[in-house]
Amino acid sequence: MEFYVLGPMNEMESKMKPYEGTLLHDKLKEYFGFSSFKGNQEAVIRNLLAGRDTFVLMPTGGGKSLCYQLPAMLMDGVAIVISPLIALMKNQVDAMRAFSAEAGIAHFLNSSLNKTAVAQVREDVLAGKTKLLYFAPESLTKEDNVAFLHKIKISFYAIDEAHCISEWGHDFRPEYRRIRPIINEIGAAPLIALTATATPKVQMDIQKNLGMTDAAVFRSSFNRPNLYYEIRPKHDVDRDIIRFIKQNEGKSGIIYCLSRKKVEELTELLLANGIKAKAYHAGMDAATRAANQDDFLMERVDVIVATIAFGMGIDKPDVRYVIHYDIPKSLEGYYQETGRAGRDGGEGYCLTFYSYKDIQKLEKFMQGKPVAEQEIGKLLLQETVSYAESSICRRKTLLHYFGEEYTEENCGNCDNCRHPKPKIDAKADLRMALEALRDIGDKFKVDYLIAVLTGKNTALVKSYGHNKSKWFGAGEGHDAKYWGAVMRQALILGLVDKNIENYGLISINAKGEQFIALPFPVTITLDHDYDEEEREAEAAAPMGRGGAADEELFAMLKDLRKKVAKKHDLPPFVVFQDPSLEDMAVQYPITIEELQNITGVGAGKAKKFGEEFIKLIKAYVEEKEIIRPQDMVVKSVGNKSGNKIFIIQSIDRKMDFEDIARAKDLEFDELLTEIEGIVNSGTKLDISYYIEQFMDEDKAEDIYLYFKEDAESDSLDAAIEELGADYTEEEIRLVRIKFICEQGN
Repeated sequence: MEFYVLGPMNEMESKMKPYEGTLLHDKLKEYFGFSSFKGNQEAVIRNLLAGRDTFVLMPTGGGKSLCYQLPAMLMDGVAIVISPLIALMKNQVDAMRAFSAEAGIAHFLNSSLNKTAVAQVREDVLAGKTKLLYFAPESLTKEDNVAFLHKIKISFYAIDEAHCISEWGHDFRPEYRRIRPIINEIGAAPLIALTATATPKVQMDIQKNLGMTDAAVFRSSFNRPNLYYEIRPKHDVDRDIIRFIKQNEGKSGIIYCLSRKKVEELTELLLANGIKAKAYHAGMDAATRAANQDDFLMERVDVIVATIAFGMGIDKPDVRYVIHYDIPKSLEGYYQETGRAGRDGGEGYCLTFYSYKDIQKLEKFMQGKPVAEQEIGKLLLQETVSYAESSICRRKTLLHYFGEEYTEENCGNCDNCRHPKPKIDAKADLRMALEALRDIGDKFKVDYLIAVLTGKNTALVKSYGHNKSKWFGAGEGHDAKYWGAVMRQALILGLVDKNIENYGLISINAKGEQFIALPFPVTITLDHDYDEEEREAEAAAPMGRGGAADEELFAMLKDLRKKVAKKHDLPPFVVFQDPSLEDMAVQYPITIEELQNITGVGAGKAKKFGEEFIKLIKAYVEEKEIIRPQDMVVKSVGNKSGNKIFIIQSIDRKMDFEDIARAKDLEFDELLTEIEGIVNSGTKLDISYYIEQFMDEDKAEDIYLYFKEDAESDSLDAAIEELGADYTEEEIRLVRIKFICEQGN
């Protein structure tokens, strides 16, 4: 933990000398009831009391608010606090009023107030009752507010959540960039900027934009040793989340989703499964959002499902887990959101579900934005991918990203440290990569260096002539993932620098040159291959860690499936798919009704094939005296069945699939997934009408025959490989649906 205080003592500092020694601690106890400061708080407060500009980097839960609240109580005039969210301002004002007998001690001026309320606020401020006045940046710039602030003495300006200023930050707000000009117009006073997340790049951007490059910088450690970080492959994620929450019953948790639609769907699913949950996103009206937030804070509900609109400044110390349904857009966002767990120093479980497909979706969303914004977004996403797929200690990677060195070899509190992968000697390869970097120069990003080493003849590599370099293809014995792990280790060991001004450009430094001259042993662990893990997961139990399939029963069910399939002259996967058998080997259904709760089994399929399966399971359960986990059954949700009924009725009416998708606000591939779910559960649909107008008759027949005669499973990848490039994924999926309907349902 370190801080720097710059500049000579000035007039204001000498005035504030009475707060040296024990008096400041007395005031802390008097106003806030605390007997001691945390971390850097005291040094920050003394610096601000001395009238100096102050920059505070302090992780969530470190006590940033106190750094400006206590000085505001002690200094002459009113502290102007600029904050991004109305909910956050309200929380802080309520908290300050709880500490003081004077209700007017803190106020906010924003769009939620009517004229009468605004008049009351201004009256309290002019009467000298108010010590803290909160503004959103948009409100601060209004002419009547600027005119009002000219009338009062301002003790200092506090910019909370200051990372919103930087376009490299995860919550960029363009209005924040207008703060400095407005401050200049209102009148000079000391400035304190505070944030829980800032890389060196973001920090420089904030200080430049606020005109406080000479500010004293107080940087607390970003390490949160009580937080456990885990990344899981994104497979059957709804079921995995329900299992996790039920295993942590009664504990408070936050689940972050990227879309409002997913927030609504997941909340409904949790409620259907007996979990007390509420939704929160910017599309809801303010009253509902506030009520749901209060229900969470007051522990009337256990789980809040939210977009990133929720959480900034939420002061709930006992959030025990934060789940990311979707990987965040940046590591700053990830750090800040996971940081809401375990703020009291107790248990904090940070679970993130990751699929590279989500990254590709996020990249698609960027299309149409200005080129510079796209470039920044893609670089931030690359850092996130790198973190998710890396096998290096999660804590080490995160802290390095924020410019802090973590020297422990094993943190003991992340998935990579608790379940390490085998290490590989990479000394020679790291030396080769550093020599290649030295030769090509400091104008390139990691991806470019890897392209040169692996011999990838891209247009960019050709344009710089590095396809003729001696390093071109020198590392082709390894793939890009391997070289990515090598270069990540180089960055963490401090052998390579990342250019702060031109984000992403790398260069070798003096330490790297020393390594080339005198290399020391370096080992790396290969990155996780989540594509491979996701494929493996399809043959694994659908509940992830929530439970493991009974291997003996699973083998018996597979044998029975073969017999049933042979009797009906069908491929086994048409009877029940592997995930269904896996789920049976976890849930032990012994009635037709229970069988219908199994993944991929609907009423039709249960009725057609289920009798022999439940008979076998019942006998097995009795013989082994098994206690069945029936309290863990995941129930389906009403609105999904609403979708299902609409789709079935629309296909019965021979509607175009594009029109069906549009009516339910689905992408075409999402509609196909819905239809696949319907038919895999045993419902028979006739989609011949659409196939006839959509594709060539001979092609449709070829695909149908493949599934009837050659296919060993219903694998889409296997079908694409076997059938070749003439057949699109959509065509294969459509004919596969037709085949399962006609042969299995």
